[in-house]
Amino acid sequence: MSTSNITSTHPAAFLLIGIPGLEHLHIWISIPFCFAYTLALLGNCTLLFIIRADTALHEPMYLFLAMLAAIDLVLSSTTLPKILAIFWFRDQEINFYACLVQMFFLHSFSIMESAVLLAMAFDRYVAICKPLHYTTVLTGPLITKIGMAAVARAVTLTTPPPFLLRRFHYCRGPVIAHCYCEHMAVVRLACGDTRFNNIYGIAVAVFIVVLDLLFVILSYIFILQAVLQLASQEARYKAFGTCMSHIGAILAFYTPVVISSIMHRVARRAAPHVHILLAIFYLLFPPMINPIIYGVKTKQIRDHVLGLFQRKDV
Repeated sequence: MSTSNITSTHPAAFLLIGIPGLEHLHIWISIPFCFAYTLALLGNCTLLFIIRADTALHEPMYLFLAMLAAIDLVLSSTTLPKILAIFWFRDQEINFYACLVQMFFLHSFSIMESAVLLAMAFDRYVAICKPLHYTTVLTGPLITKIGMAAVARAVTLTTPPPFLLRRFHYCRGPVIAHCYCEHMAVVRLACGDTRFNNIYGIAVAVFIVVLDLLFVILSYIFILQAVLQLASQEARYKAFGTCMSHIGAILAFYTPVVISSIMHRVARRAAPHVHILLAIFYLLFPPMINPIIYGVKTKQIRDHVLGLFQRKDV
């Protein structure tokens, strides 16, 4: 036996087969995926351009929105180009270390998005419940610290799995029954004791979803109490109206997570392509819909977008 066979415990590359059972439909499935990815790129780049260009939008709410747009760009671009390459060109091979890098970016930026949505809930809480202290609480340095904390938490929680996966021997072959390098899909190919990976992956997912969602819900309980105490119905409507975009983003991010979790438990015998399509929907839907939500519901951004089109007409 050669030395390379002794020391190398992982394959040089994995093969991503796409959506098992729907290989004959890959070309057709790629059309809505490509359209959604294009919308995500255009929408989030437009948001970043508008927020950067207009100094009047350099406020906490819009700075958090810029963070969300940047995260959505990275999150969708981490997986969709490779998925489309599989569908269009049957480019199924992915280097082992490239697979681990994709996994790291995928999971870390998902955690960052959850943290930014939580920060945006805090922004709405301060704006509505403590309006006189808004500018003194949400200062530039605090926003920077919140952003750095979101990155630090995500990197800390998602760094261990790729390093742990390097030590396994992959005796079940190099074929991943998925469109991208999802953590558990790679773990299933490994031999040996993978219990820690299984428990760690579930624990991190539950910790992030439960903790962040709990604080978001608490923020909105306080917001609702403050809104109901306002004197006029018009003031209540206006105050709560400033939260509608954020509520839409929360639903866009967490609803696919909840549906996927329920499907894994209720419909365990469902065809694999059902779970994979849900996973792709979770990755692609928030980056596509968030710019639309904020573009429609936020007057300042809507006016800027309309202004850009009016200049082109002139």
